Amino acid sequence: MTAISGSDWAGLCWFLAAWVGYGWFSERSRWARDGLMGVTHRYRLEWARQLVQREMRMTDAALVGNLMQSVSFYASTTIYIIAGLLAVLGALDQVIRFAADLPFARETSRAVSEVKLLLLLTVFVVAYFKFTWSLRQFNLLSILIGASPYIRRGEDAEATVNRLATVNWLAGDEFNRGIRAYYFGIAAVTWFIQPWLFIAVTTIVVVVLYRRDFSSPVLASLVQTRAGG
Repeated sequence: MTAISGSDWAGLCWFLAAWVGYGWFSERSRWARDGLMGVTHRYRLEWARQLVQREMRMTDAALVGNLMQSVSFYASTTIYIIAGLLAVLGALDQVIRFAADLPFARETSRAVSEVKLLLLLTVFVVAYFKFTWSLRQFNLLSILIGASPYIRRGEDAEATVNRLATVNWLAGDEFNRGIRAYYFGIAAVTWFIQPWLFIAVTTIVVVVLYRRDFSSPVLASLVQTRAGG
């Protein structure tokens, strides 16, 4: 670890702070409620209210199946990425030579390159765990849909509605965390080239995520639609 330069340490610390910090900001801060995840959760709650008042729920089952298919695709893709990174670990010398030929690249030792590759591997391992846990929760959601009673309008259904919406929300949040890991994985790749580029791309990723979660046309449309409804 002593071979890691000050700029490399700065890049690594900024990367971890940005990843963890943005996750907190988009999910748990007082601004999170007005973000894409918070607004979507309110739509999930409305979905659950409509669901319990439908006697036939084929549409709901199809929607959950579509969500599960998307999560399953990412989980499978992440496994291939992890396998590829493990293969790269065995051919690291070639990667070091390739990275050294890139513009503005800086020569690094094999030990430092191993740390960079392990960081990238860690990012996608985290993504894999997020996707698989999301998939399990969507499976549980499908069971809850099948077990939820048909409730006529006017009857008290809040407990069932909250249970359905919460499981749906938790599964969706895990999926979002897996997608977020992909974004930061792209930033981690640039560490092989230059630590200052690593810092710059990490910052760009945070800006892109913020714009999509808090300042995107789709968020404005969801808020406007809900206000109009």
